[in-house]
Amino acid sequence: RRRHTRYIGDWSSDVCSSDLNLLDEFIIEFDRALHSIVGATPMRRPVPQSATTDNLTSEEKQHAAGLMRVNHVGEVCAQALYQSQKLHAKSADLKDKLEHAAIEEEDHLAWCEQRLSELDSRPSLLNPLWYAGSFLLGSAAGLAGDKVSLGFVSETEKQVENHLDGHLKELPTNDYRSRAIVTQMREDEIAHGQMARDEGGIDLPKPVKSAMKMMAKVMTSTAYRI
Repeated sequence: RRRHTRYIGDWSSDVCSSDLNLLDEFIIEFDRALHSIVGATPMRRPVPQSATTDNLTSEEKQHAAGLMRVNHVGEVCAQALYQSQKLHAKSADLKDKLEHAAIEEEDHLAWCEQRLSELDSRPSLLNPLWYAGSFLLGSAAGLAGDKVSLGFVSETEKQVENHLDGHLKELPTNDYRSRAIVTQMREDEIAHGQMARDEGGIDLPKPVKSAMKMMAKVMTSTAYRI
């Protein structure tokens, strides 16, 4: 059984996912949700760095901050999706794989938080709303069964990969710090999507994929400013 270290307030404990009852899991995930929303996410890997120093104009900083705020919202949503899907996963092995992916996504969240601070900006004011909506979506996918849930992960990560490709084109060419972060995030998202397909995730119907793209468009256009 895979062992994880979880942090609740100032306390830490080593727990096995199979040793937790449902109430324990909800307490842990509620704590994680609070960290995601208020901006106090633990970082296990250092922020990806660039050897070149940034030299951004005020306009470039503002645009980069808008894009990184969108990425931060995406990671808030990722936390909600992975945690809700993990709660409903039938397989203990799948729970562990979703937990591993969620931990990597926590790094992304912390990296984006730090970069926003460096750009003299802030996360989205609507983060509680983004988290709640994503948690409901993840729960619906999880309740539909592991193969549907994995298919949802696969499609989500595919769309995120495309979204990050777009940001690498849109970010100022001299914003080396943001680019290093987004590049590493993209590599991790590709790996998460491949994991979902390897584990038997189904290909979702086209109407579902289209609805996911539409919701993502609303989120990104709103989060850029708010």
